[in-house]
Amino acid sequence: MKSLAACNGEQIDLLAAVNDDHGGVIVELKAPIDPSAFEMSLKLSIWSWRQQGIKGVWIKLPIELASLVQIIIKEGFWYHHAEPNYLMLVYWIPATEHTIPANATHRVGVGAFVVNDRKEILVVQEKNGKLRGLGFWKIPTGVINQGEDLFTGVKREVKEETGIDTEFVEVLAFRQSHQSFFEKSDLFFLCMLRPLSFVIQIQESEIEAAKWMPIEEYAADPLVQKHEFAKYILNVGIAKVEKRYAGFSPVCIQSAFIDEQSYFYLNSRDLEQKSSSVNESSSS
Repeated sequence: MKSLAACNGEQIDLLAAVNDDHGGVIVELKAPIDPSAFEMSLKLSIWSWRQQGIKGVWIKLPIELASLVQIIIKEGFWYHHAEPNYLMLVYWIPATEHTIPANATHRVGVGAFVVNDRKEILVVQEKNGKLRGLGFWKIPTGVINQGEDLFTGVKREVKEETGIDTEFVEVLAFRQSHQSFFEKSDLFFLCMLRPLSFVIQIQESEIEAAKWMPIEEYAADPLVQKHEFAKYILNVGIAKVEKRYAGFSPVCIQSAFIDEQSYFYLNSRDLEQKSSSVNESSSS
């Protein structure tokens, strides 16, 4: 940790920081520190960063040191986001409009269209939420956990709610909506799954009932007919069952720049058909 002399000759430590990839620095506080000493270090550090041409300053503050928040805010920082064990605050040094990215703005939800060989769809009635007590049958739905892949999360939700083991097939479609959970936007992915087991064991805490229902019976349900989103889910699912529709399947992608893998969802059926046509044209 670097030190500079204050006006009274006292040595003041600069805050330890690491450079980020965008011309800024990240300060991660860990050990307890005297508030007065921290205030002086923060003031001097901001001065030093300004001389260096640093742009954004991030301070990751563990919950145990939350008493320092008032000092940090007083220097011009603002809240960026909060997690169970820390707060993240940020400050923009240049006298220009900041380019700090916003906090995460979306929640990711999934719905499972699970159909067995008898063309029965897996449906549930929920104990909680807006649909409670309405007698409305719906597909299993849920929210993806942090760090969880879509295909893993939707299988988990089906297992938790109904006890049914499944195999992921495709993402069929997705919906974007706004002003949802904690006023955030919502991305909902409709997924096709293939059942690997068939005996239902409901999640007592959240699910009132669950069953395999013939697709024709579900389609004729008056509540489904009145629910536009449910009708679209049904129509897309039926089209997939009848092989008139191709969704998006995950392909594992390894980044060339960072040691990280992700999944790219694409229409593999049409892509393979196009590739075959190109190869046939080339060979001829």
